[in-house]
Amino acid sequence: MRRLSFADLEEGRERRGTLALLFITDRCPVGCGHCSVDSRPDSPRITDFALFEEVVEGLCALPDARVVGISGGEPFIERRGLTYASRRITEAGKDLILYTSGFWGPAGTDGAPGTAGADGGGARLAPEWARAVLRRASTVYLSTDAYHEESVHEHRFAAAARAVAAEDVWLVVQVMNEPRMVERAGELLRAAFGPDWASHAEVATAPPLPYGRAGSLDSHLFRRERPRYPAESFGKCQTANVPVIRYDGTTTMCCNEMVITGAGPARLRRRCTTREEVTAALGGFTRDSLYRAIGTVGPGLVTAHPRYQDLAGREFASVCELCWVMAKRAPEDARDNLIDAIRVLGEERVG
Repeated sequence: MRRLSFADLEEGRERRGTLALLFITDRCPVGCGHCSVDSRPDSPRITDFALFEEVVEGLCALPDARVVGISGGEPFIERRGLTYASRRITEAGKDLILYTSGFWGPAGTDGAPGTAGADGGGARLAPEWARAVLRRASTVYLSTDAYHEESVHEHRFAAAARAVAAEDVWLVVQVMNEPRMVERAGELLRAAFGPDWASHAEVATAPPLPYGRAGSLDSHLFRRERPRYPAESFGKCQTANVPVIRYDGTTTMCCNEMVITGAGPARLRRRCTTREEVTAALGGFTRDSLYRAIGTVGPGLVTAHPRYQDLAGREFASVCELCWVMAKRAPEDARDNLIDAIRVLGEERVG
């Protein structure tokens, strides 16, 4: 099994169609105040396992998707679904990426880590089913910051980190792009592994997203007022290169969590009930002329198309806002020769 770094995965996002994401549940027991999808302990989860198996099999049949991520919600709350999906994805020869809060990290009854030992501290106390899932992964993304620590104690975080390392899986600790939170992540990793923590893990940052519960936070990090830029200035959007399938058969053309939970134009989603429909929908998103251009050269260049020329000078707060306007105007036919030509010329110019 390969150990994939953050840089490896970012590079993969550049290669359209090589990554895909399984959104396995809306449910999460952690309840972070900054959750961008408002996942809760009572949010929807897998109920139709026959449909879920079709979803997974359709995802596994994607010929070009070499790396598949599993996110939510909190994937480890779905023991049956996560066990099945992780096994089938790796049996299909794909690298598996797991995104988790680490709430399942083993801890003693007093909140301290499990008994230390040669197997990586409290790792031996992790549930065996969870360890089996972890050892199938190439990378685990473990989130932490001030909001996570309100629910996931530092000892539990450390135990989860050691459990990942005990299975010889690379750990990416993801935090919000804020200096004190990055510093805190380093402190937690030193507590878990000692001074050589960089041989087990790395720290990666992500921008705060002012959506879901985070939209109501009174914090400068999540302010909704953002600068606006003309459409013609927007570059490529890597999220458009990663199609998503939800546990209920909803497929989306990108990994924007708002889209998978119902926001944005209907053209961004398809509803599937069989594995064949899943494979066709996800593959269709990858080949769609508009989304392919957005993911490789950016919507700014697409404003040269007569359908979108009037947008060139209009200002937008995000690439998502612009993409949604374009999607509403796009015909259902996924192929557009002129957009394809604009993309090819753009790729040649950049290359």
